[in-house]
Amino acid sequence: MPKEIGPSLWNFPKVENMPKNDLVILGADLEPETLIDSYQHGIFPMHVEVEGKTEIGWWSPLKRGVLPLDEIKISRSLKKSMKKFKVTFDQAFVEVMKGCGDDKRPKGWINKEILKAYKDLFDLGFAHSVEVWDEFQNLVGGLYGVEVNGLFAGESMFHRKTDASKTAMVYLVEKLKNAGGERIFDVQWQTPHLKSMGVIEISRSKYLNQLKKVMKTKPAF
Repeated sequence: MPKEIGPSLWNFPKVENMPKNDLVILGADLEPETLIDSYQHGIFPMHVEVEGKTEIGWWSPLKRGVLPLDEIKISRSLKKSMKKFKVTFDQAFVEVMKGCGDDKRPKGWINKEILKAYKDLFDLGFAHSVEVWDEFQNLVGGLYGVEVNGLFAGESMFHRKTDASKTAMVYLVEKLKNAGGERIFDVQWQTPHLKSMGVIEISRSKYLNQLKKVMKTKPAF
């Protein structure tokens, strides 16, 4: 269970006051209290360039990518691949974040500031990782995210072997399902890769309505 944290120093906007685009606000900080409050408002951080200067951008997509837990798609080839891997939880959080933030990956956004912020959340019990290992005990894939009550907000994933990141998703879904209660597995935006796993798009308003309901659910981790 996560540790107690204090209130945020910042006031995030309510949905009716949010701009009609994915980026809703700039500024604030990445303190644990700020981050948890943002997720409770359906907002997450990602840096953005504004007039040549890097700012903390806070995002609430108009079309939110979510994975309904009962609708995950597991192909035959994925089932076969999964047998080759060992999967753990919360055993190599920083290593997973670094894998997701590999400079060789296009559009990398996980800088030192993000790494520290989410490591702090991990230490407090709010952030979690799924690790995928090969037969030689090499970390070959995984994902990490933030859990607030019944919300699991997936932040990023990576793979060094085929199907390793998909394997991480399957195991995470099983963990969330086994915990029971109403839950959201939020993946921010739908991509072709995530769509193939069953990720759908829902409106911002629908997402925020569901978010209120899952705040009553106990965390799965």
